[in-house]
Amino acid sequence: MNNEKLIQALNNCVAHCNYCADACLDTDDIKMMVDCIRTDRACAEVCSTTAKLLAANYADVKGMVAYCHGICKKCADECDGHDHQHCKDCAEACRKCAEACEAYLA
Repeated sequence: MNNEKLIQALNNCVAHCNYCADACLDTDDIKMMVDCIRTDRACAEVCSTTAKLLAANYADVKGMVAYCHGICKKCADECDGHDHQHCKDCAEACRKCAEACEAYLA
């Protein structure tokens, strides 16, 4: 897999995670959303950093991509536990990003 496709998936994941975290702040029972918000924020940071490293053609990124794969799966699982549409959309973006990470590492 080339860097461009993975970078697109990473940036899409960042956008969905940031949107989800922000939307979670507007929910009625915010205490129920704390883990979702924290996981969204962590996933967005890891994906953003990974995308920047790939865009800079840094060679030693496999470990970062592998870590990114794991946090994307974790974020998808967390968001799947909520009924909000922004969580469902975020889970889907995270799953696609995890798949892109897998393809890159293959």
